[in-house]
Amino acid sequence: MPQAKNVEEYIGIQRTAIASNPECGTTHYNLAVALIGQKKYDEAEQELHDAVECSPNLAEAYAQLGGICLQRGDMEGCLSYNKRAIHSRAGFAEGHGNIGFAHLQMGNVDEAIPALEKAVRWNPNFIQAYTTLANAYLMNGMTDKSIETGMKIIDLEPNFAIAHNNLAIAYLEKEEYDLATDHCDKAVELGYEVAPEILKEIESHRKHA
Repeated sequence: MPQAKNVEEYIGIQRTAIASNPECGTTHYNLAVALIGQKKYDEAEQELHDAVECSPNLAEAYAQLGGICLQRGDMEGCLSYNKRAIHSRAGFAEGHGNIGFAHLQMGNVDEAIPALEKAVRWNPNFIQAYTTLANAYLMNGMTDKSIETGMKIIDLEPNFAIAHNNLAIAYLEKEEYDLATDHCDKAVELGYEVAPEILKEIESHRKHA
C-alpha cells in the first residue's frame, strides 16, 4: 500500500482499498481510526461495525466503538463494547482497562478493581490503567494498595504528575505528611493543578513540620 503524505490522502488510500476488497476488517478499522482523528464519529462508527462484521475477533474495533460511546457520555455502551472486546480476545489489556474505567465512572468500585487488575496483569506497562486502579483503591479505602500502585507508576514514569498528586492524597490519608508534601510539591513542579483543599492541608502540615 502506498505511503500517505497526510490524513486525507491516508483516508483516500483506505477507501480505495475497501472498494477493491470490502471484506477486509483491518482496512475498515484503519479508516475508522483516521476518521476518529478527524472527529467524524458517525462515519467512523459505521466503519467499525463493518470491521467487526468482517473480522469478529478484532478486539481493537470493539474498544474504539466503546470510545465513541464514551465521547457521547454513554457509559453502558462503552462497557458493553469493551466486554465484547475481551470476549473476542481474553488478554486484551485495553478492553479490561476500559471496563474498569467505565465501572469507576458509574460508581461501581468493586467491579472496577478486578477489571483494572486484569488490565495491568496483561500489560504491566499500562500506566493509564495503573492510575485508574490507584484511584479505585483509594476510593475503596485500600490506601496501602493505592500507594503501592502509585509507586509502580512512578517507577514506570517518574514525572507522571497525576501519580504524584494521587500519592500525596493517599499519604495524607495515612497522616504521613512529609511524604504527602514531597509528592504534592512534585505534582505542582510538573505543572499539575492540585486541588486547593489538598494544597491548603499540605500547607497546614508544612507549618508544623
